Amino acid sequence: MSGWQLWTLPFFEAHHQKLAERVASWRAPSHDEPRAEELADACRALALSLAEKDILEILVPRRDAQGGRKIDVRALCIAREAVAYESGLADAVLAMQGIGTAALWMHGSEEQQALVLDRARSGEAITGFALTEPGSGSDVANITTRAEASGGDYVINGEKAFISNGGFADHYVVVARTGEAPGARGLSAFLVDKDAPGLSYGPPMELMAAHPLSSLTFSDCRVPASRLIGEAGRGFKIAMETFDIFRTSVGAATLGMARRAMDETLARVKERHLFGSPMADIAGVQMKLADMSIDLELAALSVYRAAWAKDTIGGRCTREASMAKYVGTEAASRVIDGAVQIFGGLGVTRGSIVEQLYREVRASRIYEGASEVQKLVIGRSLLSERP
Repeated sequence: MSGWQLWTLPFFEAHHQKLAERVASWRAPSHDEPRAEELADACRALALSLAEKDILEILVPRRDAQGGRKIDVRALCIAREAVAYESGLADAVLAMQGIGTAALWMHGSEEQQALVLDRARSGEAITGFALTEPGSGSDVANITTRAEASGGDYVINGEKAFISNGGFADHYVVVARTGEAPGARGLSAFLVDKDAPGLSYGPPMELMAAHPLSSLTFSDCRVPASRLIGEAGRGFKIAMETFDIFRTSVGAATLGMARRAMDETLARVKERHLFGSPMADIAGVQMKLADMSIDLELAALSVYRAAWAKDTIGGRCTREASMAKYVGTEAASRVIDGAVQIFGGLGVTRGSIVEQLYREVRASRIYEGASEVQKLVIGRSLLSERP
C-alpha cells in the first residue's frame, strides 16, 4: 500500500502514524476470490493472518490501566483503510470481529467476556452480529424475533437475514424482542453459541462480491438467562452504541478501496498510450483524475474528523458518524466508477482489480444504515438542535 500524507495531519498522534506504517505492511494471504463454499475457511485464515500482525487488537480492546475497555476510533479507521486497500473480504472479517464483540466488552458480564474476547482477538473464534430480519433492516425498532423468559432461560423464536459470518461464526450477538416496552425500548441482546439447540442456518448467500452471508432461524432456541448482555430492554441502545463506533470506519474502509483504485488508475494512465501519446497527457483524463482526487481527500477529511471527534470529544457523535459513512461511501463509489471508466474494457473484465473493487464497494452504501438513512439521521440531528 502506498503511503498517504493524510496520516501526518493533526487529526493523529504519533502512535497513529506508527500504527499506519504497521498495518500498511499487512498483505492478504491470497487475492483470489473464494467461492461461496470456500468462504468460511478463507475467512478463518484471514482472521488468523490479521491476528498475527496484532491488527485484531485494535477492534477487540484489552483492559486499560483503569480497568476499562475502549476502542481508539482513529486507529480503527486506519486499520480498516489499510486492510481494505489490500482485500475487501479481509476488511469484512476485520470489521465483524469488532462488531461481533463490541456489545460484550461494553456491556457483557465477566463470564461472557472470558468466553469470547481473547479467542476473537487471536482469530481463533469468529463472531457475528444478528440484527437484520427479512422485514426489518434499517428499521431496527420493527424487529419481530422474540425472546421469552422461561425458568432460568430465554427461548428465542424468529429469523435473521443477511447475517455476516452466518453459518460458521462461533458466537453471535442476537437482538430480539423481550417486550419491556413498545418499539425499540423492548429489545434485548443475547450471546448465542453456534451450536445452541434450536438454531439453524440457511445456505450461504452469493453476493456480487465475496462475502460470507446467510440467514439464521431460531426455533425454540433455548439460551441461559446468563447469556443476556447487559440489562433487558437495552438491546437497541447496545446496537446503536456499536454502530456509533463502527459506522465511521465503514467510510474508512471504502477510502482504502478508493485509494487502491486511484493508485491503479495512475499507474494505468502512465503506461497506456492512446493516439500516439500516454493517456496521462490527455486533458480529459487529467480532469477525471482531479475529480477522483478531490472526492478521495474530502471524504478522508470527513471520516477522520468524525473519528477524531469520537476519540477526543466523546459521547455518541452520531451525526458525525453518519456524515463519515455517507460521504466516505458515496465518494469512494464515484472514485472507483471513475477508475472503471478510465480502464475501459479491462475495467469491466471479470478478475481485474478495478472490476473487483467496483463490486466490493457497492454494498457499503447499504449495510449499517443505507445512505438515505444516514441523511435522515443528519437532518433530524440538525433539527433537534434548533429550539
